Amino acid sequence: MATSMKYIATLLCRVSPLISYSVRQYQSRLQRLPARTCLSLSPFIHPRHSYCKAASLQDEAVAQATEALARYKDRPWDYLESEEYIERYGSNPVWADYRRNHKGGIPPQKTRKTCIRGDKICGNPCPICRDPNIIIHHQNVKLLQQFISPHTGMVLDSTRTGVCMKQQKKLNEAVNTAQDHGLLPFQIPYVEFSGEDYSNSHDAVGSTPPPSSLTLGDNWYKWYGEILPDENEVAKVKKTYRAYLK
Repeated sequence: MATSMKYIATLLCRVSPLISYSVRQYQSRLQRLPARTCLSLSPFIHPRHSYCKAASLQDEAVAQATEALARYKDRPWDYLESEEYIERYGSNPVWADYRRNHKGGIPPQKTRKTCIRGDKICGNPCPICRDPNIIIHHQNVKLLQQFISPHTGMVLDSTRTGVCMKQQKKLNEAVNTAQDHGLLPFQIPYVEFSGEDYSNSHDAVGSTPPPSSLTLGDNWYKWYGEILPDENEVAKVKKTYRAYLK
């Protein structure tokens, strides 16, 4: 019994340095790796057998997003009829559940200029920038109708929808193009004209009377002969052009 206990103690003394060395290697690897990079490293697993689940899941998400973007890039209006859109938005407009982030209780009079600058996206992007499948196009009529007032027929202001200024400019251009192509109706104000606007009885549009007979030396306008020029002004003009009056 004493011999077996001695043997076990000797074996533990030999194995403990290996365990501590592997633990130190595992901690040093974790310090060198960035956060959220690897979740399955273990000091008892060989480095060649270690793998990263977070990286693989991130790659799969990027691949799915790229596939979805390519799917709706050529036909963005198909996204509004897909199950993914109905599950996310239902029958509400895309800007219905959006809330702007701002300081204080009164929101600013203008939205931000853009939500995406290069590869960086702001913390709370607008309703269009937050969903990459929503693409503004003049043929995407269902999307454009969500941003048009049913009462006035004009594009809703960005302070109500929360759309950034860059996407608001694209919306205005797409709506104008769709109206020019006949895809969206536009309202023309009705003006009721009276008969007096087209009559030729008043002097402004009536027939011109024939000119009166004039004799030599008479003026065309009667009031023109009654105007007498100032003698001082006449003297100045004669002095200025005296070289030409000789």
